Amino acid sequence: MKKITLLIFAMLFSTLSFSQDIIKLFNRSTDFFDLMNQKKFTEAQAYFDPSVSAKVSVEDLQKLWGVFNEKLGKFESANGVESKVNGDFFIVIVDGKFANATQGFRLIYNKAGNMIGFTPAPNKSEAKYLNPAYADTTLYAEKEIYVKTPGHSLVGILTTPKNTKNFPIVVLVHGSGPGDMDETVGPNKPFKDLAAGFAAKGIASIRYVKRTRIYSGEFGKAFTVKEEVIDDAVAAVALAATIPDIDKKQIYLMGHSLGGMLAPRIAGLAPELSGLILAAAPARSFTDVIIEQEKDVFNATKDTTQATKAKFAAINKELERTRLVALGNMKADSAILGLPVSYWIDLNKYNQVEVAKKINKQRMLVVQGGNDFQVSTRDYDLWDAALNKKKNVTLKLYPDLNHLLSSQVEKGDISQYATASSVSETLINDLVAWIKLNSKK
Repeated sequence: MKKITLLIFAMLFSTLSFSQDIIKLFNRSTDFFDLMNQKKFTEAQAYFDPSVSAKVSVEDLQKLWGVFNEKLGKFESANGVESKVNGDFFIVIVDGKFANATQGFRLIYNKAGNMIGFTPAPNKSEAKYLNPAYADTTLYAEKEIYVKTPGHSLVGILTTPKNTKNFPIVVLVHGSGPGDMDETVGPNKPFKDLAAGFAAKGIASIRYVKRTRIYSGEFGKAFTVKEEVIDDAVAAVALAATIPDIDKKQIYLMGHSLGGMLAPRIAGLAPELSGLILAAAPARSFTDVIIEQEKDVFNATKDTTQATKAKFAAINKELERTRLVALGNMKADSAILGLPVSYWIDLNKYNQVEVAKKINKQRMLVVQGGNDFQVSTRDYDLWDAALNKKKNVTLKLYPDLNHLLSSQVEKGDISQYATASSVSETLINDLVAWIKLNSKK
C-alpha cells in the first residue's frame, strides 16, 4: 500500500494538495483498491459513508470488480494523480493500472473522510514519452542491476557506452516522491534522457527505483532522508565502483532537486566520488521553499476573497510548524504535512550550503533553470554567493530550463509537466564536457 504517495515535493501535485487531509484521502483511496484486489469486499464497503453503504452492497462491489477485471485485465496498482475541492466534498482522481489498460477513477469523500461516490473517470488523452534526438541506441547498451542495502533490493539500469573502456560513470539520485528509475513525471523521463545523453557521449550511468516506491510500507512511521535517499545513493556509488571498464577516478553523483540538496551530505559517506552535480537543488530549508511555492500559487490564483486568503493562511501556519529542530513533547512519528517530525528535524539540522563549502577534494557543478517554478533562482544565488570563489566549483544558470531540466518559453506551472519535453541537449553537452574535463588533466 502506498503510504507516502504524496511526499511533500512530489512533482505531480499542486502545492495546495499538501494538507494532511488530502494526503490521507490519497492513501485511503489506494488502500480501497488494495482491498478490492484482495477480494476483501466487506472491508472495502466499510469505506463508504453509512448513507451510501446501504445502497452499495458487498455483492455489488464484487460484481463491479469482476467487470473491471474482465474488461481491463488483472489489477496491478493504483496511483493518486489529482485532487479537487467541490464545496464540502473532496474529489480524488486515481489511475488504476490493469494488465490491459489504465483506467481513471473518481472517488468522492465528505468532510468526515467517508466515500460517497466511486465511478470510472474519463481517461485523458495522455502525451507519450518522446525519445530525444541525442538518444542514439546504437552507441550504448543497457543492463538490469540491483542496488542493495540490508533488507532492500532496488532494481535499476546500468547504461554503458559501447566499444569504450576507462569511461566515467554517473549515479543519478532522485528528487522527492516515490520515483521510478526514470524519475517519470507525466510523459517526461529526465533520468532516462540523461542516461541516454551521457552514454551516447561515452559516459555510463546508474539509475534505480527509489526505495519509497518499492518499500512504501516502511515509511508509515518515523524516518529521515537517510532511509529515503542517502543509504541507497551510497550503495549505488559503491556499486558503480565495481562496474567493469570504468575509470575509478571518475565516479560522479548527480542529484536532482532533493537529491541535489543531499549531494554534499552523500559525498561525506562515499569517498569513491570524484565529483558532484547539483541540479535544481534547494539551498534553503524545505519550509522556505514550500512557502515561496505557496505564495506563487496564491498570486497565480488572483483570488483575493477572504475564503482563499484564509485557506492559504492556514497552510502557511501549518508550514511554520515544520521548522522544529528538536522533538520537545512530540513523538518522532507524529506527522506534519504528511511527513514525520523526525524527517523535519533531520533536514532542519542539515545546512547543505555549509557542508558544500567544506568540500575541497571533490569537484562540484551547480546547475539551475531560470524557468523552474519549484526551486527558484533565489536558491541558485545562494549557492553562487557561497561557492563561486572555490576553485573546485563551477556554477551555471540556464535561463530557459524548468525543474525537469527541459527548455521552456516561460516559467509556467504544474500543467507544464503534462507535455512531453526532453532534457536539454545543451545541458547534457555541458555536463559531459565538465565530467570529461578530469580525463584531460
